[in-house]
Amino acid sequence: MTTLPDAFDTGRAVPDPAALPALRRRITAVLIASQILGGLANATGIALAAVLAAEVSGSQALSGLASASMVAGPALLAMPLAALMTRRGRRPGLVLAYLLGVVGAAVVVTGAVLASFPLLLFGMAVFGAGSLGNLQARYAAADLAEPERRARAISTVVWATTIGAVLGPNIAAPAGHSVTRFGIPAAAGPFVWAAGVFLLSAVLVGVLLRPDPLLTARALDGGAAQSAAARSLRAGVRAVRESPRARLALVTVAVSHTAMVSIMSMTPVALTRHGADIELIGLVISIHIAGMYAFSPVMGWLADRLGRLSVIGLAAGLLCCAALLAGTAGASHGQTMAGLFLLGLGWSAGLVSGSALLTDSVPGPARAAVQGLCDLTMNVAAGLGGLTAGLIVARAGYGWLNAAGASLLLPMAGLALFTSRRHRTEKAGPAAPTS
Repeated sequence: MTTLPDAFDTGRAVPDPAALPALRRRITAVLIASQILGGLANATGIALAAVLAAEVSGSQALSGLASASMVAGPALLAMPLAALMTRRGRRPGLVLAYLLGVVGAAVVVTGAVLASFPLLLFGMAVFGAGSLGNLQARYAAADLAEPERRARAISTVVWATTIGAVLGPNIAAPAGHSVTRFGIPAAAGPFVWAAGVFLLSAVLVGVLLRPDPLLTARALDGGAAQSAAARSLRAGVRAVRESPRARLALVTVAVSHTAMVSIMSMTPVALTRHGADIELIGLVISIHIAGMYAFSPVMGWLADRLGRLSVIGLAAGLLCCAALLAGTAGASHGQTMAGLFLLGLGWSAGLVSGSALLTDSVPGPARAAVQGLCDLTMNVAAGLGGLTAGLIVARAGYGWLNAAGASLLLPMAGLALFTSRRHRTEKAGPAAPTS
């Protein structure tokens, strides 16, 4: 028996390998519960974020700044959160992320009441940290998973978000109605409810995620002997630079997330232009989120059975089809709904396969730093996408936004093809000499 090298777990013994299956089940159960709550909080808040931003700013062109802020915050916090997890484990990092979601929601509501657009955007940036907690939880599921089941472990936790994430947009309307009597704009009501749910997530993880999965995995691998340099950001950057598959994984997660965020964030605005009410917008976003999370176990199973690269190719195809459907839908709300469903499905394929490939492709000590770098990259890219999405819709239209999203997939597909061919060549080995 070894002892975890961390102040939060001092004196706690790491279980014997024979006890790992039970520990995996318990850790997964806690992560599933936190994902349900975190998904509910995040989806409730983002359902009307663009609408709230348009109301407070008075400009549809500025409404895209809502999604940009929600991904800019996580981008700024991704590496500090990864550094915290590297030193002290997953639990304190996840708790901090969820608590920042609580604070951000409170600031958003304050900005809406005061009609302060800068304060509103700042609150949305901090609120986005809650979604960063949900994203980082997928890596916590992989910490103790067997390599051949890593994608399924990630996808199980991603799937758990379905319950809360699908429910969230549908309670946006009652959440809005519940706060108007207090002088709070209806579009800010979902953030009031989200604050309470994020607080429950923080308490759940802080109390029950024990022992910490990252520290347990590190201790079982002889982590006490690993140097701090091997776990540093510099080591993580070097690990990605030296691995073509890690670079592909990073690009896959970033591009899939950027295309999804850019198109999804402006869909409520496009639907509003075509006469959709708040209930229909909530339904469309719910269908989209179902695509994001409900089928992630299928994506995990495919990534483990067929290979990460095959599912990355599937992700590119699904996202292209989604952009085609949504971009040509016009006033057809049913076609928009179908496009948004495929958009979520493509995101799920890219996130699960890319996250598993990234974890496979770098040394164990550097994984937490590399995972933080991945979330930094995906949120910076998605932030830029959200920033330009509103401008594209205002000046050219929603169809052109979808065309721009589809164009992002070309370098991802090309890199996947190149990496696949290189991997097959390396497996085949050098050609036998001829006589």
